[in-house]
Amino acid sequence: MPAATRRTASTRPQAPKTGDQPSTPADLSGPLLAVFQRANDLLNRLETLLPAPLSEPDWQDSVAFRWISKSGRKQLVPVRKLSPITYDDLIGIDEQRRKVERNTRQFVQGKPANNVLITGSRGTGKSSLVKASLNKFARQGLRLIEVDKADLVDLPELTDLLAARPERFIVFSDDLSFEEGEPGYKALKSVLDGSVSATADNVLIYATSNRRHLMPEYLQENLSYKHLENGEIHPGEVVEEKISLSERFGLWVSFYPYSQDEYLRIAEHWLRAFGVSDRQMDKALQESLVWALERGSRSGRVAWQFARDWAGRGGK
Repeated sequence: MPAATRRTASTRPQAPKTGDQPSTPADLSGPLLAVFQRANDLLNRLETLLPAPLSEPDWQDSVAFRWISKSGRKQLVPVRKLSPITYDDLIGIDEQRRKVERNTRQFVQGKPANNVLITGSRGTGKSSLVKASLNKFARQGLRLIEVDKADLVDLPELTDLLAARPERFIVFSDDLSFEEGEPGYKALKSVLDGSVSATADNVLIYATSNRRHLMPEYLQENLSYKHLENGEIHPGEVVEEKISLSERFGLWVSFYPYSQDEYLRIAEHWLRAFGVSDRQMDKALQESLVWALERGSRSGRVAWQFARDWAGRGGK
């Protein structure tokens, strides 16, 4: 080949090879460099707004975790200090304890078990029963994930994450109730019902609420009931929709206000737990009734609060 031809071939521009890097700011100058820098800053700011990939926590950190979803970033945060409450601390709710303990034992043993809805008066031990169940069965692989109502929309994502784990998980939502149109309502309903995909075998939902059907009930809804000729009464569509969520919980556990005798038993239990002597007990129990009257409630929570107060001030 002639030399001139060889020189022409050698000076022909070469196509970029695979792996070549794009131009860097050092290759740019003037207005083009300023545009590049502004675009890069904008991309960096946008990156902070994008949802971060969900990563698993260190499952050895705790037996209880909180699901935190903030600004599109979701994570499981370990609970460092757990409530020490046990089944023996739960006074006056023997039947409720028996049902939940039996269901939880079935679950950790890999047997069929139900999602649980615990309803009733405030301060009667609904949440404490769930916490005591965790303390009872944690050594058998039970774990608890607490999810706020606002984050229930993340339940499908959370259950997908937990499904691959060997532990057994209770997803716990405390003091649960919904208003009309809240997104968490449909998400919870979908997970309880299994939707298109089957529910994870190692995940159960435990929820507590002051409302039996988790939704507000209005007097005018009674007008939607249909009265048939044979005397039967059928609820209207609005009522049917409201009870449809609670019906998806396989086990209902109801709590009721304590009698005075039950309240005194609970108060005595906690007074002894705080070290109050027998010599002071009668006086303390009499004052516990005054305390309950002032609070307008004879609940287990009120009894516990009184015992803390009495022990803290030394019965003075």
